[in-house]
Amino acid sequence: MTTTTPLSPPARAPLIERLVGPFQHFAHQEASSGLFLLGCTVVALAWANSPWAGAYHQLWEVPLAIRVGSRALEMSLHHWINDGLMAVFFFLVGLEIKREVLVGELASLRRSALPLAAAAGGMLVPALLYALVNRGGPGGAGWGIPMATDIAFALGVLALLGPRVPLALKVFLAALAIADDIGAVLVIAFFYTGSIGWSSLAWGAGILVALAGANALGVRHRIVYGLLGVALWGAFLGSGVHATIAGVLLAFTIPARTRLAAQEFLGRGHDALTRFAEAERREVGVLANPEQLGALQNLEVAAEGAQAPLQRLERQLHGLVAFGIMPLFALANAGVHIDTAALRGLTGPVVLGIVLGLVIGKPLGITLFAWLAARLHVAERPPEISWGALHGAAWLGGIGFTMSLFIAGLALRDEALLAQAKLGILTASLLAGTVGWLLLRRGDDRAAGAEEPPQRS
Repeated sequence: MTTTTPLSPPARAPLIERLVGPFQHFAHQEASSGLFLLGCTVVALAWANSPWAGAYHQLWEVPLAIRVGSRALEMSLHHWINDGLMAVFFFLVGLEIKREVLVGELASLRRSALPLAAAAGGMLVPALLYALVNRGGPGGAGWGIPMATDIAFALGVLALLGPRVPLALKVFLAALAIADDIGAVLVIAFFYTGSIGWSSLAWGAGILVALAGANALGVRHRIVYGLLGVALWGAFLGSGVHATIAGVLLAFTIPARTRLAAQEFLGRGHDALTRFAEAERREVGVLANPEQLGALQNLEVAAEGAQAPLQRLERQLHGLVAFGIMPLFALANAGVHIDTAALRGLTGPVVLGIVLGLVIGKPLGITLFAWLAARLHVAERPPEISWGALHGAAWLGGIGFTMSLFIAGLALRDEALLAQAKLGILTASLLAGTVGWLLLRRGDDRAAGAEEPPQRS
Protein backbone atom coordinates (compact mmCIF):
# COMPACT_ATOMS: atom_id res chain seq x y z
CA MET A 1 0.00 0.00 0.00
CA THR A 2 1.36 3.40 -0.97
CA THR A 3 0.63 6.71 0.64
CA THR A 4 1.00 10.19 -0.74
CA THR A 5 1.79 13.37 1.09
CA PRO A 6 -0.06 16.46 -0.11
CA LEU A 7 2.13 19.31 -1.27
CA SER A 8 0.08 21.78 0.74
CA PRO A 9 -2.43 21.52 3.59
CA PRO A 10 -6.11 21.06 2.68
CA ALA A 11 -8.22 24.17 2.34
CA ARG A 12 -10.16 23.41 5.54
CA ALA A 13 -7.01 23.02 7.65
CA PRO A 14 -6.50 25.49 10.53
CA LEU A 15 -4.98 28.83 9.56
CA ILE A 16 -1.64 28.08 11.23
CA GLU A 17 -1.23 24.88 9.16
CA ARG A 18 -1.96 26.77 5.95
CA LEU A 19 0.64 29.39 6.88
CA VAL A 20 3.43 27.06 7.87
CA GLY A 21 2.65 24.20 5.46
CA PRO A 22 4.98 25.49 2.71
CA PHE A 23 7.74 25.86 5.31
CA GLN A 24 7.23 22.27 6.47
CA HIS A 25 7.57 20.98 2.91
CA PHE A 26 10.57 23.23 2.28
CA ALA A 27 12.31 22.25 5.51
CA HIS A 28 11.82 18.56 4.75
CA GLN A 29 13.54 18.83 1.39
CA GLU A 30 16.36 21.03 2.64
CA ALA A 31 17.05 18.71 5.58
CA SER A 32 17.51 15.70 3.33
CA SER A 33 19.62 17.63 0.83
CA GLY A 34 21.89 19.01 3.56
CA LEU A 35 23.45 15.61 4.21
CA PHE A 36 24.03 15.11 0.48
CA LEU A 37 25.61 18.56 0.25
CA LEU A 38 27.87 17.71 3.19
CA GLY A 39 28.88 14.47 1.50
CA CYS A 40 29.87 16.31 -1.69
CA THR A 41 31.92 18.77 0.36
CA VAL A 42 33.82 15.92 2.01
CA VAL A 43 34.43 14.31 -1.39
CA ALA A 44 35.76 17.61 -2.80
CA LEU A 45 38.15 18.09 0.13
CA ALA A 46 39.34 14.50 0.00
CA TRP A 47 39.82 14.62 -3.78
CA ALA A 48 41.73 17.92 -3.68
CA ASN A 49 44.12 16.48 -1.09
CA SER A 50 44.58 13.08 -2.68
CA PRO A 51 47.19 11.83 -5.18
CA TRP A 52 44.58 12.68 -7.87
CA ALA A 53 44.40 16.37 -6.90
CA GLY A 54 45.70 17.38 -10.33
CA ALA A 55 42.78 15.67 -12.02
CA TYR A 56 40.38 17.45 -9.68
CA HIS A 57 41.64 20.91 -10.65
CA GLN A 58 41.98 20.04 -14.34
CA LEU A 59 38.39 18.81 -14.47
CA TRP A 60 36.90 22.18 -13.59
CA GLU A 61 39.12 23.99 -16.12
CA VAL A 62 37.85 21.95 -19.07
CA PRO A 63 36.53 24.46 -21.65
CA LEU A 64 32.93 24.08 -22.81
CA ALA A 65 31.41 26.11 -25.64
CA ILE A 66 27.95 26.75 -27.06
CA ARG A 67 28.10 27.64 -30.75
CA VAL A 68 25.37 29.21 -32.86
CA GLY A 69 26.64 29.77 -36.38
CA SER A 70 29.82 31.82 -36.21
CA ARG A 71 29.16 32.92 -32.64
CA ALA A 72 30.39 30.96 -29.63
CA LEU A 73 30.17 31.32 -25.87
CA GLU A 74 33.07 29.46 -24.26
CA MET A 75 33.81 29.18 -20.54
CA SER A 76 35.46 26.65 -18.28
CA LEU A 77 33.28 24.05 -16.56
CA HIS A 78 33.89 25.89 -13.30
CA HIS A 79 32.52 29.12 -14.76
CA TRP A 80 29.53 27.35 -16.32
CA ILE A 81 28.65 26.05 -12.85
CA ASN A 82 29.22 29.33 -11.02
CA ASP A 83 27.77 31.68 -13.64
CA GLY A 84 25.30 29.37 -15.37
CA LEU A 85 23.89 26.68 -13.10
CA MET A 86 23.99 28.99 -10.09
CA ALA A 87 21.67 31.34 -12.00
CA VAL A 88 19.09 28.56 -11.66
CA PHE A 89 19.82 28.43 -7.92
CA PHE A 90 19.27 32.19 -7.70
CA PHE A 91 16.12 31.81 -9.78
CA LEU A 92 14.76 29.43 -7.14
CA VAL A 93 15.84 31.87 -4.42
CA GLY A 94 13.92 34.59 -6.25
CA LEU A 95 10.81 32.41 -6.47
CA GLU A 96 10.97 31.73 -2.74
CA ILE A 97 11.45 35.42 -1.98
CA LYS A 98 8.48 36.40 -4.14
CA ARG A 99 6.26 33.75 -2.53
CA GLU A 100 7.23 34.79 0.98
CA VAL A 101 6.64 38.47 0.19
CA LEU A 102 3.22 37.71 -1.32
CA VAL A 103 1.76 35.09 1.02
CA GLY A 104 4.40 33.94 3.51
CA GLU A 105 6.20 35.12 6.61
CA LEU A 106 7.38 38.29 4.84
CA ALA A 107 3.89 39.22 3.61
CA SER A 108 3.03 41.52 6.50
CA LEU A 109 5.16 43.76 8.69
CA ARG A 110 3.86 42.16 11.88
CA ARG A 111 4.83 38.61 10.84
CA SER A 112 8.10 39.57 9.17
CA ALA A 113 9.43 42.08 11.71
CA LEU A 114 11.28 39.57 13.92
CA PRO A 115 13.10 37.59 11.17
CA LEU A 116 13.81 40.80 9.22
CA ALA A 117 15.36 42.45 12.28
CA ALA A 118 17.33 39.30 13.06
CA ALA A 119 18.52 39.04 9.45
CA ALA A 120 19.65 42.68 9.47
CA GLY A 121 21.73 42.07 12.59
CA GLY A 122 23.03 38.82 11.14
CA MET A 123 24.34 40.68 8.11
CA LEU A 124 25.61 43.94 9.61
CA VAL A 125 27.56 42.61 12.61
CA PRO A 126 29.52 39.91 10.69
CA ALA A 127 30.37 42.34 7.88
CA LEU A 128 31.55 44.90 10.42
CA LEU A 129 33.74 42.39 12.29
CA TYR A 130 35.33 41.19 9.05
CA ALA A 131 35.91 44.76 7.86
CA LEU A 132 37.57 45.73 11.14
CA VAL A 133 39.97 42.78 11.00
CA ASN A 134 40.82 43.26 7.31
CA ARG A 135 40.78 47.06 7.15
CA GLY A 136 43.34 48.22 4.59
CA GLY A 137 44.49 44.65 3.89
CA PRO A 138 44.41 42.64 0.64
CA GLY A 139 41.31 40.74 1.81
CA GLY A 140 39.28 43.86 2.60
CA ALA A 141 36.89 43.30 -0.32
CA GLY A 142 35.61 40.09 1.28
CA TRP A 143 33.43 41.79 3.92
CA GLY A 144 30.32 40.26 2.31
CA ILE A 145 31.53 36.67 2.79
CA PRO A 146 30.20 36.11 6.35
CA MET A 147 26.84 37.81 5.73
CA ALA A 148 24.76 34.95 4.32
CA THR A 149 23.19 31.81 5.81
CA ASP A 150 23.09 28.46 4.02
CA ILE A 151 19.44 27.49 4.46
CA ALA A 152 19.96 23.85 3.40
CA PHE A 153 22.57 23.17 6.06
CA ALA A 154 20.88 25.28 8.74
CA LEU A 155 17.51 23.55 8.38
CA GLY A 156 19.26 20.22 7.99
CA VAL A 157 20.95 20.58 11.37
CA LEU A 158 17.65 21.70 12.89
CA ALA A 159 15.95 18.63 11.45
CA LEU A 160 18.48 16.36 13.17
CA LEU A 161 16.87 17.36 16.47
CA GLY A 162 13.59 15.76 15.44
CA PRO A 163 9.97 16.81 15.82
CA ARG A 164 10.44 18.22 19.32
CA VAL A 165 11.91 21.41 17.82
CA PRO A 166 9.06 23.96 17.80
CA LEU A 167 7.63 24.46 14.34
CA ALA A 168 7.69 28.20 14.95
CA LEU A 169 11.50 27.98 15.30
CA LYS A 170 11.80 26.32 11.87
CA VAL A 171 9.55 29.02 10.41
CA PHE A 172 11.69 31.74 12.02
CA LEU A 173 14.95 30.24 10.74
CA ALA A 174 13.58 29.75 7.21
CA ALA A 175 12.22 33.32 7.06
CA LEU A 176 15.52 34.62 8.46
CA ALA A 177 17.52 32.77 5.80
CA ILE A 178 15.27 34.02 3.00
CA ALA A 179 15.61 37.62 4.22
CA ASP A 180 19.34 36.91 4.41
CA ASP A 181 19.28 35.83 0.76
CA ILE A 182 17.65 39.14 -0.20
CA GLY A 183 20.54 40.97 1.45
CA ALA A 184 23.13 38.74 -0.22
CA VAL A 185 21.58 39.29 -3.66
CA LEU A 186 21.66 43.06 -3.15
CA VAL A 187 25.28 42.94 -1.96
CA ILE A 188 26.31 40.95 -5.04
CA ALA A 189 24.40 43.28 -7.37
CA PHE A 190 25.73 46.55 -5.95
CA PHE A 191 29.17 45.73 -4.55
CA TYR A 192 30.55 42.76 -6.47
CA THR A 193 29.83 43.91 -10.00
CA GLY A 194 32.64 44.76 -12.41
CA SER A 195 32.72 47.47 -15.03
CA ILE A 196 29.30 48.01 -16.57
CA GLY A 197 28.66 47.27 -20.25
CA TRP A 198 25.78 49.69 -20.74
CA SER A 199 24.64 48.39 -24.13
CA SER A 200 24.29 44.83 -22.79
CA LEU A 201 22.57 46.17 -19.69
CA ALA A 202 20.13 48.10 -21.90
CA TRP A 203 19.33 44.87 -23.76
CA GLY A 204 18.78 43.20 -20.40
CA ALA A 205 16.43 45.99 -19.34
CA GLY A 206 14.44 45.58 -22.55
CA ILE A 207 14.15 41.82 -22.07
CA LEU A 208 13.04 42.40 -18.47
CA VAL A 209 10.32 44.75 -19.72
CA ALA A 210 9.22 42.05 -22.19
CA LEU A 211 9.04 39.52 -19.34
CA ALA A 212 6.97 41.88 -17.21
CA GLY A 213 4.72 42.50 -20.24
CA ALA A 214 4.23 38.76 -20.77
CA ASN A 215 3.15 38.47 -17.13
CA ALA A 216 0.74 41.39 -17.48
CA LEU A 217 -0.76 39.87 -20.66
CA GLY A 218 -1.40 36.59 -18.86
CA VAL A 219 1.26 34.50 -20.60
CA ARG A 220 1.89 31.43 -18.49
CA HIS A 221 3.84 29.01 -20.69
CA ARG A 222 7.27 28.10 -19.34
CA ILE A 223 8.90 28.13 -22.80
CA VAL A 224 8.24 31.87 -23.19
CA TYR A 225 9.81 32.70 -19.82
CA GLY A 226 12.57 30.17 -20.40
CA LEU A 227 13.68 31.62 -23.74
CA LEU A 228 13.46 35.21 -22.52
CA GLY A 229 15.22 34.16 -19.30
CA VAL A 230 18.17 32.70 -21.23
CA ALA A 231 18.38 35.93 -23.25
CA LEU A 232 18.28 37.94 -20.00
CA TRP A 233 21.09 35.80 -18.56
CA GLY A 234 23.19 36.34 -21.69
CA ALA A 235 22.65 40.11 -21.55
CA PHE A 236 23.70 40.25 -17.90
CA LEU A 237 26.71 38.01 -18.62
CA GLY A 238 27.96 40.60 -21.09
CA SER A 239 27.01 43.61 -18.96
CA GLY A 240 29.42 43.12 -16.06
CA VAL A 241 26.58 42.69 -13.57
CA HIS A 242 26.92 39.15 -12.27
CA ALA A 243 24.84 36.87 -14.46
CA THR A 244 23.18 35.09 -11.52
CA ILE A 245 21.26 38.30 -10.71
CA ALA A 246 19.32 37.62 -13.91
CA GLY A 247 17.90 34.52 -12.20
CA VAL A 248 16.43 36.58 -9.36
CA LEU A 249 14.99 39.21 -11.71
CA LEU A 250 13.48 36.51 -13.93
CA ALA A 251 11.81 34.95 -10.86
CA PHE A 252 10.13 38.24 -10.01
CA THR A 253 8.36 38.21 -13.41
CA ILE A 254 6.91 34.68 -13.06
CA PRO A 255 3.11 34.86 -12.64
CA ALA A 256 1.87 34.23 -9.10
CA ARG A 257 -1.84 34.27 -10.02
CA THR A 258 -4.03 31.30 -10.81
CA ARG A 259 -6.31 31.14 -13.84
CA LEU A 260 -9.10 29.44 -11.93
CA ALA A 261 -10.52 30.47 -8.58
CA ALA A 262 -11.10 27.72 -6.02
CA GLN A 263 -14.85 27.41 -6.66
CA GLU A 264 -14.41 27.31 -10.43
CA PHE A 265 -11.79 24.58 -10.10
CA LEU A 266 -14.08 22.60 -7.81
CA GLY A 267 -16.89 22.86 -10.35
CA ARG A 268 -14.74 21.79 -13.29
CA GLY A 269 -13.10 19.04 -11.26
CA HIS A 270 -16.47 17.71 -10.13
CA ASP A 271 -17.77 17.70 -13.71
CA ALA A 272 -14.65 15.88 -14.96
CA LEU A 273 -14.83 13.25 -12.25
CA THR A 274 -18.55 12.76 -12.85
CA ARG A 275 -17.94 12.26 -16.56
CA PHE A 276 -15.10 9.86 -15.73
CA ALA A 277 -17.38 7.79 -13.45
CA GLU A 278 -20.27 7.75 -15.94
CA ALA A 279 -17.99 6.56 -18.72
CA GLU A 280 -16.70 3.60 -16.68
CA ARG A 281 -16.80 0.31 -18.60
CA ARG A 282 -15.32 -2.73 -16.92
CA GLU A 283 -14.39 -4.48 -20.14
CA VAL A 284 -12.43 -1.45 -21.42
CA GLY A 285 -9.44 0.15 -19.72
CA VAL A 286 -8.93 3.91 -19.42
CA LEU A 287 -6.46 3.94 -22.32
CA ALA A 288 -9.16 2.64 -24.69
CA ASN A 289 -11.96 4.76 -23.26
CA PRO A 290 -12.05 8.15 -25.09
CA GLU A 291 -14.71 9.58 -22.73
CA GLN A 292 -12.55 8.87 -19.67
CA LEU A 293 -9.42 10.15 -21.40
CA GLY A 294 -11.26 13.38 -22.23
CA ALA A 295 -12.41 13.72 -18.63
CA LEU A 296 -8.85 13.21 -17.37
CA GLN A 297 -7.52 15.83 -19.78
CA ASN A 298 -10.15 18.30 -18.61
CA LEU A 299 -9.18 17.56 -14.99
CA GLU A 300 -5.52 18.06 -15.84
CA VAL A 301 -6.23 21.43 -17.50
CA ALA A 302 -8.32 22.50 -14.52
CA ALA A 303 -5.59 21.44 -12.08
CA GLU A 304 -2.98 23.39 -14.04
CA GLY A 305 -5.21 26.46 -14.13
CA ALA A 306 -5.71 26.29 -10.35
CA GLN A 307 -1.94 26.44 -9.72
CA ALA A 308 0.22 29.52 -10.07
CA PRO A 309 3.25 29.07 -12.37
CA LEU A 310 5.43 30.37 -9.52
CA GLN A 311 4.21 27.62 -7.21
CA ARG A 312 4.62 24.91 -9.84
CA LEU A 313 8.14 25.99 -10.85
CA GLU A 314 9.31 26.27 -7.26
CA ARG A 315 8.14 22.75 -6.51
CA GLN A 316 9.67 21.30 -9.69
CA LEU A 317 13.05 22.99 -9.26
CA HIS A 318 13.62 22.11 -5.61
CA GLY A 319 14.90 18.61 -6.35
CA LEU A 320 17.16 19.77 -9.21
CA VAL A 321 18.72 22.53 -7.14
CA ALA A 322 18.93 20.66 -3.82
CA PHE A 323 20.30 17.41 -5.21
CA GLY A 324 21.98 18.58 -8.41
CA ILE A 325 23.15 22.17 -8.65
CA MET A 326 24.16 22.83 -5.03
CA PRO A 327 26.12 19.57 -4.62
CA LEU A 328 27.85 20.18 -7.97
CA PHE A 329 28.72 23.71 -6.82
CA ALA A 330 30.16 22.24 -3.61
CA LEU A 331 32.23 19.72 -5.58
CA ALA A 332 33.64 22.47 -7.80
CA ASN A 333 34.31 25.05 -5.09
CA ALA A 334 34.98 23.31 -1.76
CA GLY A 335 38.07 21.40 -2.87
CA VAL A 336 40.84 23.27 -1.04
CA HIS A 337 44.35 21.85 -1.07
CA ILE A 338 45.47 21.90 2.57
CA ASP A 339 49.25 22.25 2.81
CA THR A 340 51.66 24.04 5.12
CA ALA A 341 51.02 27.41 3.47
CA ALA A 342 47.26 26.95 3.80
CA LEU A 343 47.59 26.03 7.47
CA ARG A 344 49.71 29.13 8.09
CA GLY A 345 46.93 31.13 6.49
CA LEU A 346 44.51 29.96 9.20
CA THR A 347 45.93 32.64 11.46
CA GLY A 348 45.66 35.34 8.79
CA PRO A 349 43.15 38.20 8.79
CA VAL A 350 40.91 36.71 6.07
CA VAL A 351 40.28 33.49 7.99
CA LEU A 352 40.04 35.37 11.29
CA GLY A 353 37.52 37.81 9.81
CA ILE A 354 35.35 35.02 8.42
CA VAL A 355 35.46 32.97 11.62
CA LEU A 356 34.68 36.00 13.76
CA GLY A 357 31.91 37.01 11.39
CA LEU A 358 30.17 33.63 11.17
CA VAL A 359 30.90 32.24 14.65
CA ILE A 360 30.61 35.43 16.72
CA GLY A 361 28.95 38.04 14.52
CA LYS A 362 26.08 35.90 13.22
CA PRO A 363 24.70 34.61 16.55
CA LEU A 364 25.39 37.94 18.26
CA GLY A 365 23.80 40.05 15.52
CA ILE A 366 20.75 37.81 15.06
CA THR A 367 20.03 37.50 18.80
CA LEU A 368 20.74 41.14 19.64
CA PHE A 369 18.67 42.65 16.85
CA ALA A 370 15.78 40.25 17.48
CA TRP A 371 15.88 41.16 21.18
CA LEU A 372 15.98 44.89 20.41
CA ALA A 373 13.05 44.57 17.99
CA ALA A 374 11.00 42.78 20.65
CA ARG A 375 12.11 45.19 23.38
CA LEU A 376 11.09 48.19 21.28
CA HIS A 377 7.75 46.48 20.45
CA VAL A 378 8.61 46.55 16.75
CA ALA A 379 8.27 42.76 16.65
CA GLU A 380 6.81 40.04 18.81
CA ARG A 381 8.57 36.81 19.74
CA PRO A 382 6.31 33.75 19.34
CA PRO A 383 5.57 32.38 22.83
CA GLU A 384 6.63 28.84 21.85
CA ILE A 385 10.17 30.09 21.05
CA SER A 386 12.31 30.83 24.10
CA TRP A 387 15.20 33.26 23.86
CA GLY A 388 17.53 30.30 24.43
CA ALA A 389 16.08 28.44 21.45
CA LEU A 390 16.26 31.57 19.29
CA HIS A 391 19.91 32.01 20.28
CA GLY A 392 20.59 28.37 19.33
CA ALA A 393 18.98 28.96 15.94
CA ALA A 394 21.09 32.11 15.59
CA TRP A 395 24.19 29.94 15.78
CA LEU A 396 22.84 27.87 12.91
CA GLY A 397 22.63 31.15 11.00
CA GLY A 398 26.44 31.11 11.14
CA ILE A 399 26.53 28.23 8.63
CA GLY A 400 27.50 30.26 5.57
CA PHE A 401 28.79 27.69 3.08
CA THR A 402 27.05 27.96 -0.35
CA MET A 403 26.45 31.71 -0.50
CA SER A 404 29.66 32.48 1.41
CA LEU A 405 31.72 30.38 -1.02
CA PHE A 406 29.96 32.09 -3.92
CA ILE A 407 30.67 35.61 -2.62
CA ALA A 408 34.26 34.65 -1.80
CA GLY A 409 34.80 33.71 -5.44
CA LEU A 410 33.54 37.15 -6.50
CA ALA A 411 35.38 39.18 -3.84
CA LEU A 412 38.84 37.58 -3.74
CA ARG A 413 40.69 37.20 -7.01
CA ASP A 414 43.97 36.13 -5.42
CA GLU A 415 44.07 32.32 -5.37
CA ALA A 416 45.92 32.13 -2.05
CA LEU A 417 43.43 34.44 -0.34
CA LEU A 418 40.51 32.55 -1.90
CA ALA A 419 41.88 29.25 -0.57
CA GLN A 420 42.20 30.79 2.89
CA ALA A 421 38.64 32.11 2.67
CA LYS A 422 37.32 28.66 1.76
CA LEU A 423 39.09 27.10 4.73
CA GLY A 424 37.70 29.84 6.97
CA ILE A 425 34.16 29.28 5.65
CA LEU A 426 34.33 25.51 6.16
CA THR A 427 35.84 25.84 9.63
CA ALA A 428 33.42 28.53 10.78
CA SER A 429 30.37 26.77 9.36
CA LEU A 430 31.36 23.54 11.13
CA LEU A 431 31.87 25.37 14.44
CA ALA A 432 28.65 27.37 14.19
CA GLY A 433 26.58 24.34 13.21
CA THR A 434 28.02 22.20 16.01
CA VAL A 435 27.49 24.83 18.71
CA GLY A 436 23.96 25.56 17.46
CA TRP A 437 23.08 21.85 17.52
CA LEU A 438 24.49 21.43 21.04
CA LEU A 439 22.63 24.48 22.37
CA LEU A 440 19.32 23.39 20.88
CA ARG A 441 19.89 19.78 21.96
CA ARG A 442 20.59 20.86 25.53
CA GLY A 443 17.49 23.06 25.54
CA ASP A 444 15.52 20.12 24.12
CA ASP A 445 16.74 17.83 26.89
CA ARG A 446 15.84 20.36 29.56
CA ALA A 447 12.35 20.77 28.12
CA ALA A 448 11.92 16.99 28.04
CA GLY A 449 13.05 16.74 31.66
CA ALA A 450 10.59 19.44 32.71
CA GLU A 451 7.74 17.59 30.98
CA GLU A 452 8.44 14.25 32.69
CA PRO A 453 6.31 13.62 35.80
CA PRO A 454 8.20 13.18 39.08
CA GLN A 455 8.98 9.57 39.93
CA ARG A 456 7.44 8.09 43.06
CA SER A 457 9.88 6.57 45.47
